[in-house]
Amino acid sequence: MNIRHIVAAAVLSLCASHASAQELQLSHNAASGNPKDVASQKFAELVEQKTNGRLKVSVGGSAQFGDDAETITNMRLGTIAFSANSQGTTSAVVPEIALLGLPFLFQDLKQAETVMDGPAGDKIAAAAEAQGLIVLSWWNNGIRQTSNSKRPIVVPGDLAGLKIRTPPDTMTVDIFTALGASPTPMAFSELYIALQQGVVDGQENPLINIHSSKLYEVQPYISNTNHKYEATPFLASKIVFDGLSPEDQQIVRDAAKEAGALNRQMVHDQTESLRGELEAAGVKFNEIDPAPFVAATQSVYDKWRAQYPELVDELIAAAKEAGAK
Repeated sequence: MNIRHIVAAAVLSLCASHASAQELQLSHNAASGNPKDVASQKFAELVEQKTNGRLKVSVGGSAQFGDDAETITNMRLGTIAFSANSQGTTSAVVPEIALLGLPFLFQDLKQAETVMDGPAGDKIAAAAEAQGLIVLSWWNNGIRQTSNSKRPIVVPGDLAGLKIRTPPDTMTVDIFTALGASPTPMAFSELYIALQQGVVDGQENPLINIHSSKLYEVQPYISNTNHKYEATPFLASKIVFDGLSPEDQQIVRDAAKEAGALNRQMVHDQTESLRGELEAAGVKFNEIDPAPFVAATQSVYDKWRAQYPELVDELIAAAKEAGAK
């Protein structure tokens, strides 16, 4: 075989390998540079590398492939493969996921991670799979704080009359209703303009999201309410996942865990560092005494325990055990 034949064979081989590559979409709603976005890019890189290009993952951040709710629908139809989705939106299909956001359940990120990586997290993941969504890994979004344009929130009464944007998430709506606010569910992609135009007075998110989406530009007050934890369920479409070979399924699972470790570390690091940056940008922070907030939200536990008595009690017990370590 002469050199021309060798080159031709190599080109044909390369073309064949590219032709057989499976293109998969990964959707999320976060801005570029957010830990959710960085970890999603890492996942895509790992999958392509470990499958020798058999699988190529295209990451659509900032809701390029649709908002979180549209993404969930498309994943269940098998038209989007992966999503670093939001806890609240996913709970519309898998209500058990909402329980991770029970008010004041977790004091810090490590405690939450320990619980999600244990039997309670596995039970919630099983509920998701029954709805066509596979939890490949529990990523972090952070502990949520409350910002607004009117005043510091020091006691629950300070929320009276304030329109607070929440995700389309029953748990968060329940929490802010119990605290006396007027919760206003809205897609995250619409939030900045709604705050800027005064459609809503405030919102609640981890500092990471407040920073990366520049919400602080239109929200001078941040109150460290620490009212709920927010996971980022990193999901695969069951239809798409079941169509992969066992080898590629394992590669995808391993890549999700490895990218998840990066996500978690970034969330830990930024949770510590971002307050200073936001204060430098002019944001006024205040602390709260959690006791009256905890007391005001006991009705939320009563409501959700009536629906999921065993899982609520298991989560509470697991959180106490993890917190004691």
